[in-house]
Parts: sequence; structure tokens; C-alpha cells
Amino acid sequence: MTDKYESPLSQRYASEYMLHLFSADVRTKTWRKIWIALAEAEHELGLPITSEQIEELKAHIEDIDYEVVRKREKEVRHDVMAHVYAYGKVAPKAAGVIHLGATSCTVTDNADLIIYREALLHIRRQLLSVIKALAAFADKYKALPTLGYTHYQPAQMVTVGKRATLWIQDLESDLHELDYVVSSLRLLGCRGTTGTEASFLDLFEGDGSKVDELNRKFCEKFGFAEIFDVSGQTYPRKTDSRILNCLSSIAQSCYRMANDIRLLQHDRQIDEPFEENQIGSSAMPYKRNPMRCERICSLSRYLMADAMNAPMTASVQWLERTLDDSANRRISLPEGFLCADAILIIAANVAGGMRVNEKVIEAAVNEYLPFIATENIMMEAVKRGGNRQELHEKIRSCSMEATRRMKNGEKSNLLDLLAADPAFGMTRAELDAVLEPSLYIGRCPEQVDRYLSKLQPLLADVEESTEEISI
Repeated sequence: MTDKYESPLSQRYASEYMLHLFSADVRTKTWRKIWIALAEAEHELGLPITSEQIEELKAHIEDIDYEVVRKREKEVRHDVMAHVYAYGKVAPKAAGVIHLGATSCTVTDNADLIIYREALLHIRRQLLSVIKALAAFADKYKALPTLGYTHYQPAQMVTVGKRATLWIQDLESDLHELDYVVSSLRLLGCRGTTGTEASFLDLFEGDGSKVDELNRKFCEKFGFAEIFDVSGQTYPRKTDSRILNCLSSIAQSCYRMANDIRLLQHDRQIDEPFEENQIGSSAMPYKRNPMRCERICSLSRYLMADAMNAPMTASVQWLERTLDDSANRRISLPEGFLCADAILIIAANVAGGMRVNEKVIEAAVNEYLPFIATENIMMEAVKRGGNRQELHEKIRSCSMEATRRMKNGEKSNLLDLLAADPAFGMTRAELDAVLEPSLYIGRCPEQVDRYLSKLQPLLADVEESTEEISI
């Protein structure tokens, strides 16, 4: 326990991997790697930075005295310069060349983009794990008939597996969006105070080609293809908007899946995982609340709301920059990632452990199957000489009577009513013969097979492996 507030995202929900990725330690080490990459590129292009100085910087990447940083920042009220000072204290020979030509955003913005890319790749791996688990579920139950619902009212039948493909398809679209965001990420690069590259142009005595080469080398050292074509002091905040929109999209899909499962659990058709000693309610020991799916929905609402921060920030970036983005981004971007991380952890658990109560589903199917079968009954009666319009009216009338009985707590007598009407020319036994659920699921099994076959290339390399931060 602690006597200070801690974010539930770090205390209860997010993974150790993501918490570490957004830690001050990783952020600071990334800043130092940026200073090293900048010094290396400047050295390679002929500026007076020695190999010895670069080696000293490399030797002290992890030698971070946060107390020195804290005291210095309290004095100068500038976090980047406090870190420059602390780095110079442990690497004194290189102290004079740290941050050469750079502005704070050279460090902070490039570091953020590097970390965000790593976080997006982690989210991608999690997303694929959820899709893989749902694909196995869809394949297993691709031919199990179940009631379809429109307006949350019983409709024509589908299968349990086919319904799961609706969830998968949403998540697949999120995956493609995420891939596009990752593939189009660019670094800010070395652009100077207002994006003009003036400081670097001065360092290279007016040689613009060397400034271009500096940026190329800088990008290469972090595995990025290019920098933004133009910038102000910061990278375009539209990038943050695209990232959080992508995470919000994942939340929307997970919410939809989890909410469907909550509805189905209410009807006892499907259960989310429930552990042997799990307590559903402090007052009602018999309860099995869908707490995992409820948590997915709860966190997803937070993430969808959080995503609104980025477009509001992007829309008010005055001229070359304004600092009213900083405090917001420090909270909204990391928490967006932590929240998406938490959502996908739970979603993978649910997708991999759902229980299908086949007998309950069968009972629900059998209760409504006579109504669903009426179109086939009408077509058969027409073949036997009946009038389609007259038969339609009779079925409508009999259905209303049967529904009235059901709403009064009695069993449906629809088939008895139809068998008793000579206009249909069918016995009760003949009517019972059309009550085979598999006759009413259309191409569901085939649709599932075709869709899962299309997904196989995506799922082929999904690994259940321990994560290691690569930056």
C-alpha cells in the first residue's frame, strides 16, 4: 500500500512490459541514445567530436543519477537541460558536445516517436493473439446453430462460430490500420528551433547536403526510413491523433465483442472464463458476473474518450509550436497505450477461455425454430397446391396466437395450429421433419472456413513469447 495516488492502469491493469516502456528510465536512456546518434552522425560528417567522446557517452547510457537531475531541474526549470547536465557530469570529456545544434524537441519528440513505434508493435502482437484465439473459437463452433438477433430480438439463425468472425473482422481492420500507422511513422529528425535547420546549417558552414546526410544517418540509426518533409519545432501533432485514433479503434472493437458476450452470458448461452474459487458477488454467492467483459467495456470507454485529446491538441498548434501540448501529451499518449494494453490482455484471456453452453443454445433454437421454419413450411405448402398469399396470412395469424401463449408462460403451439389447418395439407410429423437447425444456417460454416483461410498468413507467425524492448 502507498499513501500517494497511483494510476489504476499501472497498479492493476497494464503489463509490466508496457509500464517499463513508458518509464522515466526508458525515456531517459532513449534521450541519451539520441544524443549519441546525433554525436556519431556529426562526427562522421566531420564536426569536431572525437571517437573517445562518443565512446564515453556510450559507456554511461545507464549511469543516470536522478537525484542530480531533480535538483538541477528545480534550479533551471528545464527537464532536458537538467538531463544534459547530469549526463555531462558522468561523461565529462563529452559534456561540451552533448546536444550540439539540437533543441529540446530534437530529443523529446524523436524519443517519443521511437517509444510510440515500439508500443504500437507490442499492441500489434497482442492484437494478433486475440485474433488467433478467436479464430480457433470460430473454427470449433463454425457449424453450431444459434439464434441470430437483430434489434436484440430473435431473428434467422447463424452459428456461434460465424458470429465470432464478426468480432475478428473488426479486429482485423484495426490491425491493418495499425500497420499503416506504423509503416508511415517518421522521425522529426534534426530540425532546430523552428524547423528551419538553421543551427545545423551553421555547424556545417552552409552545406545543406550535409544537413540532409545528418538526418539520413540519424534516421538509419533508429530504423526509420525518413523524417517529415517539413516541420515547425515539433513533429506534426496530427501523428498523435492518428496513433490515439488507432488505439481507440481497437477499443471500439473490443467493446463490441465484450458487450456481445455480456448479452449472451445473460442468456446463459456463453460464459466468459470463471475460475474455480472466483466470487461473483459479495452478497449473492450464486452470481457469475461477466466481470472481465465489463472491465473491457469500462476501459474501452476511457480509451475512446482519451483519444479526443490528440485532435484537440493538433488543432491548436500555434504557428511553429506552442507548449500547451506538453502536459496533455505526457498523460494522454502513455495512458492511451497502457489502456489499450490492458484491454487486449483481458480480451485475449476471454477469447481463449470462453465456454459455450450448447444445451442452452439448443433449447433457445428449438423454442424459436417453428417460427424460423415457417417460410420453408409455406413454400412446401405452395408446392402442394396452396395459395402463397393466403398461407402467409394464416401463418401470421397462427404465429401471433402462439406468441401470445408464450408471453403468458405457456408453450408455443404454432405447429399444432398449422397441422390442424387443411390449407397446408401437412401432418404434424411432416412439419416436424423441417425442424432441423442445420437447414437454416445458410453458408455459415463455409463463410467461416473461407474467412479463416484468408487470415492464415496473418496468424502464421503469432508467437507466445516474452517481450524484450528493442530500443
